[in-house]
Amino acid sequence: MNKNLYFQWMKSEEIKNLVDKNAVILLPVGQIEEHGKHLPVFTDVFIAEKICEKVAEEIYKKIPVVIMPVICYGYSTKEVMRWKGCPGVKIETFINYTYDICCSLIEMGFKKIVIVNCHGNHTGALRIIVRKIADQYGTYIALTEPTTIAKEEMSRIIEKGWRGSCHGGEYETSLMLYLDEEIVDMKKATDVDILRINSEFYPGKVFISTWGLQKSKTGIYGDPRAATKEKGEKLFKVIVEKYKRFIGEFYGKDKS
Repeated sequence: MNKNLYFQWMKSEEIKNLVDKNAVILLPVGQIEEHGKHLPVFTDVFIAEKICEKVAEEIYKKIPVVIMPVICYGYSTKEVMRWKGCPGVKIETFINYTYDICCSLIEMGFKKIVIVNCHGNHTGALRIIVRKIADQYGTYIALTEPTTIAKEEMSRIIEKGWRGSCHGGEYETSLMLYLDEEIVDMKKATDVDILRINSEFYPGKVFISTWGLQKSKTGIYGDPRAATKEKGEKLFKVIVEKYKRFIGEFYGKDKS
């Protein structure tokens, strides 16, 4: 870990220098919650942190960048609470808390903020924050999600498609196998909760929480048995490359 890239390890004068350079802020957002029997509750947070870390390491010599401490306590649907391991907050609390963090960074002088969200329940809430920030400050921060920013490339790597990669499935399990396979227990992976929804409207055309469409038996949705370390490496690399390209574009736009 390069501590020089992390906000929390910097001194005030170093942060001022980054403001003067119009540095890009990477704000990783996850959630500590259950991910079935085979993955740790830290999964979302860990993936968000590692993506930000790798992206920053590869761009900092060309683009000034700083990684914020990860937001790891957020909102999860009540249905998740059937399994232990989710110390969450109300969605209104999450919105206010994250909004205040972004506001403080803007008032500090930062103009380029990229949210890297790795928790699906946060998407709608984060969009509200982006809108509020724009109205309040005239600053347009970027809300990004790995599963969206590299969607096309990922679809060629993931074998089970969306049915196998919703929560704790092939996608997340593959990434975790690549990032730290010792904390993954593949002996407990099961496909019992692969998505069986058959509708022309889902996913994509209508939003209904997956937790309300199919009852989970193990706390996940998908097929983690299809996950491999090799897939995880491919996924991670394509995600990082996409972020590097986007941040280069985002930083270069209206730099003044």
